[in-house]
Amino acid sequence: MKKNSSNKRLFLVAGYSAKNTVDAALVYLVQKLAACGDVILIMDSDTPRVELNRVRQYVLHADAVRHGEYDFGSYKRAYTYARDTGILQKYNYIYMVNDSVYGPLYPIEQYLNKMESYGTDVFGLVCNPHKSHSHIQSWFIGMQTDIATSKWLDEFMSGITHQPDKGSITYLYEQGFTRLLNAHDIIWKCMYSASGRSIYNNVKKLYRAGMPFIKKAAFTRHNGHLGGQIAYVLRHVPNDVRTAIMTSARGAFGDKYINWLLTRNPIKIMFRGIKYFIHKILNEGL
Repeated sequence: MKKNSSNKRLFLVAGYSAKNTVDAALVYLVQKLAACGDVILIMDSDTPRVELNRVRQYVLHADAVRHGEYDFGSYKRAYTYARDTGILQKYNYIYMVNDSVYGPLYPIEQYLNKMESYGTDVFGLVCNPHKSHSHIQSWFIGMQTDIATSKWLDEFMSGITHQPDKGSITYLYEQGFTRLLNAHDIIWKCMYSASGRSIYNNVKKLYRAGMPFIKKAAFTRHNGHLGGQIAYVLRHVPNDVRTAIMTSARGAFGDKYINWLLTRNPIKIMFRGIKYFIHKILNEGL
């Protein structure tokens, strides 16, 4: 257990592993967050204690059980732990962060300082600027203590339950969180705006704009067409985060797939691009 912390931030971290492990990327994420505050990690996986011990030195508390409520279910459990142990109100800022991303690719504290400097009640890394339901993307949200300890947020967090599909999770909880903020006239702001699926697809552009994370789903989208963008990012990030990403990606997707995805063979890349273009034409039209 991390002890004697005087940090002003508490991170409620939601993790997931299909293999019930704590991989190198999750260790890296928790370690970097722990350098900026205190961390509670809850995993939606039956991850054994021997695996959780990999992050034990960085966290106040860690637990893992398959609950099937996705990231918000883990946020709920981390929030409940902080509330019931009486530590929630001791921090200036409470963050909800999930491990659907690799990173941070840049030093994360500068982003935390920037968001906190907005002076808004709630803030996030990325907004999805949808016309009818603009919302904060749920994988990195921060809030001031008075919001985190409000009765209405407690009711929202306590009411999170299992849903039949990811779409319901998105509507009820990711979009629902922002709807709740709007209903209570809470001011919020995000550092980046990414419409639709651009957070997954514009890997290189977002990295060059300073985005400190890359979505894991980018590794499997568009029949590998994003491989070149991912390879670009990996060539430019520090060695420690590159090693963490590659170790975790190889464990999740296999060496053969990662070698194929990140190939530098121009013929293979060109063929992949043509194949993806044809796929889009057949499925979406010109």
